[in-house]
Amino acid sequence: MRPPVGDGSITKEIESAISSGILKGAIVLATDSTSNFTYSSALGTRTLLSGETVPQSLDDVLYLASGTKLFAAIAALQCVDDGLLTLTSDLSSIVPELTSKQVFKGWSDATSDPPVPILEPQPLPGNPAITLESLLSQSSGMVYDFIETTGIGKWNAKFNAPEVLPDGSKKPRPVEKAFAYPLSFHPETKWMYGPGFDWAGLIVERLTGRRLRDHIQERIIGPVGGIPSDVEFYPASQNQDLRDRLVDLHPEDPLAVGKQVLISSGEMNLLAQGDFGGHGMFTTGENYLLVLKSLLANDGKILKKETLNTMFENHLTDASRKAQEEAIKSPFGPFFAVGTDEFKMQVGYGLGGLVTMEGVEGWYGKGTMTWGGGQTFVWFVDRENDLCGLCALQAKLPAAEMEKIAELKQVFRRDIYRIREAWRAGGKKD
Repeated sequence: MRPPVGDGSITKEIESAISSGILKGAIVLATDSTSNFTYSSALGTRTLLSGETVPQSLDDVLYLASGTKLFAAIAALQCVDDGLLTLTSDLSSIVPELTSKQVFKGWSDATSDPPVPILEPQPLPGNPAITLESLLSQSSGMVYDFIETTGIGKWNAKFNAPEVLPDGSKKPRPVEKAFAYPLSFHPETKWMYGPGFDWAGLIVERLTGRRLRDHIQERIIGPVGGIPSDVEFYPASQNQDLRDRLVDLHPEDPLAVGKQVLISSGEMNLLAQGDFGGHGMFTTGENYLLVLKSLLANDGKILKKETLNTMFENHLTDASRKAQEEAIKSPFGPFFAVGTDEFKMQVGYGLGGLVTMEGVEGWYGKGTMTWGGGQTFVWFVDRENDLCGLCALQAKLPAAEMEKIAELKQVFRRDIYRIREAWRAGGKKD
């Protein structure tokens, strides 16, 4: 089955969305492993904190939201390459707060105040414990409390609510405090989106003795030829060198919490103390594309070749894959499917993102890895067809048109393949 394509219209569609007030701007980037084919486009404008409007630029600094997860995954896998742990290592000496967690099974008395939770020890006899592999494949049992349906949200509100300060604000917390709630299922028995990459980032920090930001700057961005200083975690607005290029620092978002990306209040950033590997990073689209290209080429600059090959394999058990399929059918399904649901593709999860287990003619090949960030950022690496890319949309607030934004992301995913084919037919560099 060949996916439908437009008339080369990712640019036209974005320009139309900008003129109609749906978007403020966008950055679209793509390349192959040799940079013979490259595509770059910066459209629309951004608004400075002063209120002045300036054109969107390719070196603008973007809030990545969950696009951060790819960097946390690479950093953790570099620790594997360095011999500091394995994918299946016992993590109890590194993150005992995580490995000692029990599994939440419901309430024995939900009407009492506080309610009485039922907790089950893990691992059960014969079951695996939490490992780096399960953290990076979203099968560890750690689930975000704001999307989970079995009661973790209520548990967190009752037993792990952030401290309210005298001024009425909430006190920021580090990873181990922010996610100090039970597992929602036993490791490797199900799949659900959660803070596994935040824990992976914490593991990197404890193993290396330095900030996740510093590791990413030195071990990921620098080796691929990017600009290490163009990497920061929230609050990036305090980095004076980046302030003038922060897309998310504007009158509607004076703290640069990423409202245009998250389409929400950004409280998750306001409550974060330190570098959160699941959602907290800012960098340029150009830096991001260089990392995608390195993964595409498997050039050995950031990961050993065999490690990268493992990264792009499915790491879910049959039970976890079944749970992933069910999650894709849920109300959050379009977010979890990252565009693959349009073609009913068989998918799994690698060590950093969704992976396709079959290809579609003229589109994603088998083994493509993809994910996104918030509501407006998406990336992919298609090694079979030698193409990678990202699309960063900047939604107009306060009332974002989510259906149109989702449609634009899918237009990008499809149309970048048409653009590359047109370039091939023309025999010239884009």
